[in-house]
Amino acid sequence: MQAMSIVRMPWTILVGAALCTTLVTSPAAAKKGKATASPRGGERTAVFRVQVDKSHALDEHWMEIRMSRPPGKVQLTVKTEEGAIIADVQEDFAGKPANAPLVVRWDQGRDQPTGSIQLRMYDRDEHFIDQEYSAWYVPIPHEEVNFRTDSSDVDASEAPKLDAAFGKIQEVLSKDKAREHKNLTLYIAGHTDTVGNNAYNLQLSQRRAQSLARWFRGKGVHIPIAYEGFGETVLRVQTPDNTDEVRNRRADYIIADDAPPMTGVGFKPSWKRVP
Repeated sequence: MQAMSIVRMPWTILVGAALCTTLVTSPAAAKKGKATASPRGGERTAVFRVQVDKSHALDEHWMEIRMSRPPGKVQLTVKTEEGAIIADVQEDFAGKPANAPLVVRWDQGRDQPTGSIQLRMYDRDEHFIDQEYSAWYVPIPHEEVNFRTDSSDVDASEAPKLDAAFGKIQEVLSKDKAREHKNLTLYIAGHTDTVGNNAYNLQLSQRRAQSLARWFRGKGVHIPIAYEGFGETVLRVQTPDNTDEVRNRRADYIIADDAPPMTGVGFKPSWKRVP
């Protein structure tokens, strides 16, 4: 079996990488729950906290920030995996109240995969919090399981394919010995070709993804496992309706810190977990 390692992967059209917080520092946050002294006359103020909505960063290139104190400015830097700067912007939010939604946007070409996003968020008294979000997920290469027509059962003859994928999953997890990534989850996304109607294909892909998820749980994958079906909404090979195309009958196995955003599906995925 080919050796694998945990890597940061570029975002793709099909599966975007999860954004995960990797660094938080602040002279204010260092107080850890205590009131902090303001530079303006020694006034005591509440602990400085921020909330960052990163759900639109992957495809729409904007983030929403809320600060527990009246804000000052926000500096944002987007870099490629190799460290080249894609965008470097600064927004002044002075005059906005605490907890107001602060939107920071940036321009980014579709051919520029993101490696990291760095934020420095100031309150009006120039306390700041640094956060860095990195694109991190590991797609598991595998041989596709062949299901019988209209069936979501994993036949015994297909088990060797899943055994091989299980070995690769365990190899990836073994690289995270320090448990740096606390929310690792195995995501399984099921897909179909265009034979049959949309509603039926969606249900079939969900059942098959669930069967795969249950198989991996029974085999011994110890991290959370989530599954979702996408039917014929994300075709690997574009075909007319009612086209039998084996390359579209597939499943994605992804280990990530957060649910991988899916583009072009027409609905918000509802990832379901197996016990």
